[in-house]
Amino acid sequence: MIQCINIDAFEQVVFVLRRNIRTFAARNEPEIMEEKLFNKNYLCLCASNFLFFFSFYLLLPVLPFFIMERFQAGNAVIGTVISCYTLATLVVRPFSGYMMDTFKRKPLYLLALSIFTAVFVGYLFAASITLLIIIRIVHGLAFGLTSVGGNTLVIDVVPSEHRGEGIGYFGVANNIAMAVGPMTGLFVYEHFSFNAIFLGCMACSLLAALIASRIKHRVRPPVKRPPISLDRFILLKGLLAGVSFTLLAFAYGQISNYIALYAKEMGLTISSGLFFTVYAVGLIASRLFAGKMIDRGKVTRTIAMGLVITVLAMFSLGMCHHVNALGTDYTAVAFLLIALCCGLGFGLAFPAFNALFINLGTNAQRGTATSTYLTTWDLGLGIGIFSGGMLAEHFSFSTAYLVASASVLVSLVFFIVIVTPHYQRNKLR
Repeated sequence: MIQCINIDAFEQVVFVLRRNIRTFAARNEPEIMEEKLFNKNYLCLCASNFLFFFSFYLLLPVLPFFIMERFQAGNAVIGTVISCYTLATLVVRPFSGYMMDTFKRKPLYLLALSIFTAVFVGYLFAASITLLIIIRIVHGLAFGLTSVGGNTLVIDVVPSEHRGEGIGYFGVANNIAMAVGPMTGLFVYEHFSFNAIFLGCMACSLLAALIASRIKHRVRPPVKRPPISLDRFILLKGLLAGVSFTLLAFAYGQISNYIALYAKEMGLTISSGLFFTVYAVGLIASRLFAGKMIDRGKVTRTIAMGLVITVLAMFSLGMCHHVNALGTDYTAVAFLLIALCCGLGFGLAFPAFNALFINLGTNAQRGTATSTYLTTWDLGLGIGIFSGGMLAEHFSFSTAYLVASASVLVSLVFFIVIVTPHYQRNKLR
């Protein structure tokens, strides 16, 4: 009798346990689904990121022509106006990281993206260089907060075991925008008007905001920190890596803004937008395997590999005009091969540097780590854009790209000798 009672009690306990397990699994099914990399939130964020950067790259190669034709400005003035955007972005980056770590991220991201969208109206009515500079500064501030928000949100929505891969694919959306944006912008410039470009940019960024509003982001409690604390604005452990990343960004600043003028200077008949397309193909190709290398712990090796390829590509770009002696057809082929190599190099370095900064910070410093990563990038980008215009004004674009190759070489040496040992000692994951 006692044995029978014990068996019945045991069966009741098992039944209750099974029921509770099923209930727990049903309640937590969304959480389990979120562990997949390509969940709804991640896909929406990638789509929003693509449209955001598409609007950015749509304007990027056309803006020098807009300044030149509308205001009859030279290369030095063009470089100054364009660099204002980057310098404004640089100023807002550290505060963006603090706000993303302290307040709700999704509302901040949507607010910044909305301001970024609205500022495109200003280009339609820019009547002077001074007014254009003010517009570029406001646009740069909005861009800085938006890009930090997107890069921080993606770390939240991807599973930690797929972080490198998730960051890599998220960057592919940017790269696809880079592939089609400049070429589309130049096509619209040749067949329509500058106003059509500005309106197109505004429409794309507005659609990005609408898609981003569909993201169901887990609300995290605000992080209470002292109001004045340097590590809430800058990831101090990432400053050495930031030096190397700044030197790399210096080279990219000269590619992104002056490649169309360089192609025109060499007398190339192919569209300079094709350079960005081939460049983006290299970026996408390298990102597809760079993320998996990062997830296997090969962060520093991936960066070093990317820097080596970039040094060779930038040096070849600086020497590209010498191929003109053999004919413009040979120059065009060399020009596009260099674009592919530049894409491979930067595509390896970008996500690996991003993961490096994240790995040096705590979970409560994701926004700060992201903003430091982007701040050091903007610093090098702004210096590269400004100095590129000056070097082209007094020497040539070829000289500017040779200086850029030397900058990446210094970045490579500094990364291997200084940054890598520091990272190995201080990484948290």
